[in-house]
Amino acid sequence: MKQKRIVTCAVTGSIHTPSMSDYLPITPEQIADNALGAADAGAAIVHIHARNPENGLPSPELHLFREIIDRIRDKNQEVIICLTTGGGAGMTVEQRAAVIPEFKPELASCNLGSINWGMFPMLGKIKEFKFEWEPVLLELSKGAIFQNTFDDLMKITTIMKENETKPEFEVYDVGHLYNCGFLLQAGYVKPPVHLQFVTGILGGIQATPYDLMYLHNTAERILGSANYTWSVIGAGRQQFPICTMGLILGSHVRVGLEDNLYLGKGVKAKNNAEQVTKMVRIMNEFDLQPASPAEARELLGLKSKPAL
Repeated sequence: MKQKRIVTCAVTGSIHTPSMSDYLPITPEQIADNALGAADAGAAIVHIHARNPENGLPSPELHLFREIIDRIRDKNQEVIICLTTGGGAGMTVEQRAAVIPEFKPELASCNLGSINWGMFPMLGKIKEFKFEWEPVLLELSKGAIFQNTFDDLMKITTIMKENETKPEFEVYDVGHLYNCGFLLQAGYVKPPVHLQFVTGILGGIQATPYDLMYLHNTAERILGSANYTWSVIGAGRQQFPICTMGLILGSHVRVGLEDNLYLGKGVKAKNNAEQVTKMVRIMNEFDLQPASPAEARELLGLKSKPAL
């Protein structure tokens, strides 16, 4: 298992807007088809957000999540479905967490702290928007805070514990590791926890080798290697370089159109499977192999649960 690494694919997210790429999946059918393609290409985990199928606006609507899940499970019973509790801008914590008791997933994201989240630099890069909400949302990010207070964390982790859902802790900065240490000490979660180092977001830690090493060393110091597993995200053009460094350090990796719209310089990814395929090829160059869903469950200590 030392040579096995988990590939997660974040299919659509809530950061990118439809005008940024014609290939961004929006409808439940598109999101599910992209998830299935990513699984076929080697992703053991697919990370799911929902969008309004009419205009691509990130949505907390449970019926949309249900349609996505049903479409995935109709063709693939094995891939791990990781649901978001990060949601999208303007959603309440209650809306974000509603997917947990409704679907009782094996794995769900849990953001470890509040940060500024600046998407506004994209305003100058898009000449014409498809939908009115897109520039409004980007402009609002100048003054918005992505809220994840201690009260929020305690509520969400309690809901996850009650529904036997393992948190995938999203770490946007070093202080978030200390927040995780508090949750462990206070008994809201049990070790080993699973960390996702999210790098490259404007407002959080950046996607440089120095920052990734700092996160890794701090996690070792605070948590201890026996008490956590970890994965790496690089937003934008640093996606593949930072994931490759993560592999060398021993991490799992995440790719997908939520984090990066491109396959290479100037080449937009036509679907999520293309990014997974590239990541698997890079892994193979280091004599590493993508973990199967069953192997990923073993690596993360997930309980066997009925399919969503």
